[in-house]
Amino acid sequence: MRVAENLNAALHGLLEADPSAYVIGEDILDPYGGAFKITKGLSSRFPDRVLGTPISESGITGLAAGLALCGDAAVVEIMFGDFVALAFDQIVNFAAKSVSMYGSHVPMRMVVRCPTGGGRGYGPTHSQSMQKHFIGVPGLSVYEMSPLHDNQAVLAAMLASGGPSVFFEDKVLYTRRMHDVGDLFRHDFVPETDVARVFLDEPSAADCVIIAPGGMVDRAVRAMRTLLLEQEVTCCLLVPSRLYPFDAEPLLPALRGARAVLVAEEGTAGGTWGSEVAQRIHRLMWKDLRRPVTLVHSADSVIPTAAHLERRVLVQESTIHDAVLEALRD
Repeated sequence: MRVAENLNAALHGLLEADPSAYVIGEDILDPYGGAFKITKGLSSRFPDRVLGTPISESGITGLAAGLALCGDAAVVEIMFGDFVALAFDQIVNFAAKSVSMYGSHVPMRMVVRCPTGGGRGYGPTHSQSMQKHFIGVPGLSVYEMSPLHDNQAVLAAMLASGGPSVFFEDKVLYTRRMHDVGDLFRHDFVPETDVARVFLDEPSAADCVIIAPGGMVDRAVRAMRTLLLEQEVTCCLLVPSRLYPFDAEPLLPALRGARAVLVAEEGTAGGTWGSEVAQRIHRLMWKDLRRPVTLVHSADSVIPTAAHLERRVLVQESTIHDAVLEALRD
């Protein structure tokens, strides 16, 4: 099953199971089914609860927040994640604050879906990774789609969290197969967490631990394969579903045996999820770390449309490969 099919099935399952749930967005009705076909078939099955809207990200998100405030569940599709900036006020100043500013806890069952990232040639205003702008907002959770996490469980977790969530979906993942980590590696979950783990034999014996969100899985696994076959370097990849709030403590057993820890993300450096994770790991493990946690980001640049220029800017397999070798250098 492709990742897009898994997410589509999760949305079908939500609307079937919860009569108070709505899906809202631009061009999401059949036969179009959304820019990336994630909402295909929903409006035909649930015509009263799949709502096509005018082009107004702020209006769409405000409508969803209002539904959530009244006790319903709402899933918003932002056609391209870059445009979530237009809904920033509704998410940060209305939805996230509504959880706690009325004198008692108010569940806000609201998910804002954001197709994100480059690699598709969509250019500077349709290819950004906006995750860092929502990290640290009280009452707001940040998730990222992964080929290692079943979207039905992730969607359920977001709606059960008690507050609104922003769900970033790297566009290059839509056509990837679920749970595909190649022929060399295995994957499971770190016990009692939502953190997926990709490894060769023994996770705690890896030379380097790579921590990355779901959109980086393919690139990280390819880098791990090359490092193993060409350098005999073993890596363990940790992939959380929820980026914020993020609990690093359950990961410590896997981290303590490694010679290096690396955090990779596609966004540009500066106030990022990766820097937050690195700070937490440093605080918890400063006596054990041989060197500071390595951070890997895309270049400080807009994202070009031309494929050869886009590859120069975005984090690639080779970027992770070289950063691992540098981190392990004695």
